[in-house]
Amino acid sequence: MLDLEVTPERSLGSTTENWEFVLGMHFSQAVAIIQSQVGIIKGVQVLYSDTDPLNLDIIINMVQDGIRLIFEPIQQRLRTIEVFNMKLVKLKYCSMTFNSPEVVPSIEEIEHSFGATHPGVYDAAKQLFALHFRGLSFYFPVESKLQPGYGHGLGSLHFPSGASPVVSKMAIYSGVNVADSRPPPLPLSCYQQQIYLEAATVMRSAHGTRGLRLQLYTEGSIRSLEPRKQCLTREILFGDSCQDVTTNLGAPSKVFYKSEDKMKIHSPSAHRRVQSKRSDYFFNYFTLGIDVLFDARTHKTKKIIMHTNYPGHYNFNMYHRCEFHLELVADKILEDVPLDAPVIITAYSKWDEVAARLTPSERPVVLHRVGSMNTANVFGSTLSFGYQDMIFEVMPNNYIASVTLYQPASPYHVADWNTTTRKSAAASSTSTAGSAIPSTSTGGSKAPSTNTGGSKAPSSSAGGSKAPSTSTEESK
Repeated sequence: MLDLEVTPERSLGSTTENWEFVLGMHFSQAVAIIQSQVGIIKGVQVLYSDTDPLNLDIIINMVQDGIRLIFEPIQQRLRTIEVFNMKLVKLKYCSMTFNSPEVVPSIEEIEHSFGATHPGVYDAAKQLFALHFRGLSFYFPVESKLQPGYGHGLGSLHFPSGASPVVSKMAIYSGVNVADSRPPPLPLSCYQQQIYLEAATVMRSAHGTRGLRLQLYTEGSIRSLEPRKQCLTREILFGDSCQDVTTNLGAPSKVFYKSEDKMKIHSPSAHRRVQSKRSDYFFNYFTLGIDVLFDARTHKTKKIIMHTNYPGHYNFNMYHRCEFHLELVADKILEDVPLDAPVIITAYSKWDEVAARLTPSERPVVLHRVGSMNTANVFGSTLSFGYQDMIFEVMPNNYIASVTLYQPASPYHVADWNTTTRKSAAASSTSTAGSAIPSTSTGGSKAPSTNTGGSKAPSSSAGGSKAPSTSTEESK
């Protein structure tokens, strides 16, 4: 049984081990704590929505310990800590036990441990009486008949002789109301000498993508008496050396060497290429949500990957969400959108809305990941769409899982690309209107893009049917 200390409006932590769940901490940090307590914390569930990941909370359910951690879905930080089964844990406040097998958390015990507070609130529909402190609430099941003045507190409730309500649930949150609570900023105690991302802007020029401008924050200088938040602005450009990137961002969380390039089969004359003795390598920055790929020969930046960390993706919980901002010139004109309005793409954009104004590759590449031990991927496949010098990885729910920025082998001009794509789209439209055969061909090539927008076909195809594979073969 866990022995935990309650700190209102802040945390729930172990009294015997050096760990605590702190409001505002990132989802991955809470998971790391649970993993460190393997054999002690058991029966853990992760609940999320596949179809609506931005509106429904991410929940870690610690069933055998009676604890529920509720994370806000946008920032993925801890918003509420609930103890839904008081019989499974020991709880203390200021080193005073108020809940254990020997101490029953009655209303008298709560008032003795936490002191006086405002009169409670009774919910007649749920038959619950809630007693609120700042950042802390207790809920008592009440089945007795109420007198007219129940709003004045427990004293107005009528209980059988000797009976007293016992806490059934406890909630820790930030603010004065659990319903309106929001996760606080990442606490300084959770910085762990890491650097974090506030925002990332994709820098573009007339010749394509130049790199990323990063708004960062980290813990201030240790010379100060108290830790403080320090904000930084750094840039990563294509062609930067690994030393340049390390100088700007610090040491990576991990260095990963590519053992093989599984996409080289789609390159011209791939069968004639000689296997290189050198391997390109990634700098993984998990707390920034980005990867930087360096060329094995020149050690220069050649690719940048931005991750959105959606639940239901194979890499979920590996990265923090990269809060990127990408602005592109539209290829298509829509009736309800101004002609000069740019296409804004963020970590929260849906692909069908993006593709409605751009002209990406019509036939996507199916990406199916497996573990290093060839373990099954329960999350299914994703689709990768190319556009200019970018690759968008799209999940079955139509959200963007990652955006890859790279330098093409031959330089191009963005204006030329947009002009070409507009002419191509116009020609395709004309041929579709005038011939039955092109119409069939165009309809078939657009099917993967349309299906990705929300029909069930890509989801089934991602699971292993031959339709996307056939499209991929044709796109070679």
